[in-house]
Amino acid sequence: MAISFPDRRGLQREGDTRWTARMSASRVLYLFGSAAPPVLNIAGVIERAQADGWDVCLGLTPTAARWLDGGLPALEELTGHPVRSQYKLPWEPDVWPPADAAVLAPATFNTINQWALGITEKFIVGFVAEATGKGIPTVTMPCVNAAYAHHTQFDTSVATLRAMGVRVLYGEGGFVPNKPGQGRPENYPWHLALNAASIASSEGNADRP
Repeated sequence: MAISFPDRRGLQREGDTRWTARMSASRVLYLFGSAAPPVLNIAGVIERAQADGWDVCLGLTPTAARWLDGGLPALEELTGHPVRSQYKLPWEPDVWPPADAAVLAPATFNTINQWALGITEKFIVGFVAEATGKGIPTVTMPCVNAAYAHHTQFDTSVATLRAMGVRVLYGEGGFVPNKPGQGRPENYPWHLALNAASIASSEGNADRP
C-alpha cells in the first residue's frame, strides 16, 4: 500500500493554504494513531483537520511510528510540532500546546484493550487514559476485523471506555468491522472522528464557567 505524505517543498510559502490554516487555528487537537492500515493516510487527515480550524499534534504508537518513519519529518513540518511516540523524560518540557480534544484513531484491538485495562506503557495510551479525568474531550474509533471483534474482551473494553465518558465510534454511526482480509483502509470513516471531536470540543467549552 502506498503511503501518502505531504509535499514538504514550500510548505511555509505565503499563501500556502495549509500554513495559513495552521497559523489561524484556535483549537488544539491531539491526533493519536496506532498501527492499522488507515494510519498510512494520516497526512490527509491532518490537512482536513487543519482546514476545520484545528492546530494538530500527532502522536503514534511505536509500531505506527516505524510504519511512517520515512515521512515523520514531513509530518512534523505539516503540523508544526514534533511527532511523539514515546513518553518525555522527567526533566524535558512539554513540546505541545494543551489539548482541546483528543482523537485516537485508528485504534487497534490491542490499543483499545490496553486503554480499558489501564496498561499504559505506550505514550498515546497513557495520555488518553488520563484525558477523561482531566476533562479533555476524547474520541476513539476502532479499526479491527470481525474475528478480533468476536473476542469477548473487545466488547467489554468498548463498554468500559464508554462508561468513562469516551466517545467510541463503533457499530452504527461509527466503524463497522470487516471480515479478516477484507478491510478497505481507504474507506475508514475519518470524517466521523473529526466531526465527533468538533462536537465534543464545543460541548466541553460550553460546560466551562
